[in-house]
Amino acid sequence: MAKTKEQKKKIIDDLKEKISRAKSIVFVAFNNLNVNKNEELRHQLREGGGEYYAAKKTLMDLALKDSALENVGIKEFDGQAAAVFGYGDEVSPAKIVAKFKKDNEGKLEFIGGILENKFISSESVAALAQIPSRQELYAKVVGSINAPVFGFVNALAGNLRNFVYVLKAIEEKK
Repeated sequence: MAKTKEQKKKIIDDLKEKISRAKSIVFVAFNNLNVNKNEELRHQLREGGGEYYAAKKTLMDLALKDSALENVGIKEFDGQAAAVFGYGDEVSPAKIVAKFKKDNEGKLEFIGGILENKFISSESVAALAQIPSRQELYAKVVGSINAPVFGFVNALAGNLRNFVYVLKAIEEKK
């Protein structure tokens, strides 16, 4: 059933609001995705601080143009498209979709995305999905900072341990 102009305007306004809040957007083609898998992906994205929104490509394109992101041209892609909005971490939507894509071979494809208000290709989105998450990067930084301290403590403990071994050997000798 065709949507009225008011319904389309509401969808465009809703998309504009989501675009303005999102730190990153990933566009996916979901031609072979059934309803159950679609809902599973929505659930995973909600848990990861993102949102999955399927709308007509024409309406998405209008919302993007109104949001000063004109060079996207989403309606040029074949098939059905959805936008995955990332509100917390810039990388998490791409990571979640990549994992879902891997688990459901051939059901989902990257079309492209928006990062820092610039359109990125599907290859760039796939590369973005390989980047560690913010929490993983924090853990690596903390580990890097902690490594010299840990090594220093082990070196000091090693000297004390060796001293104890020397005293033990002297005691056994006498």
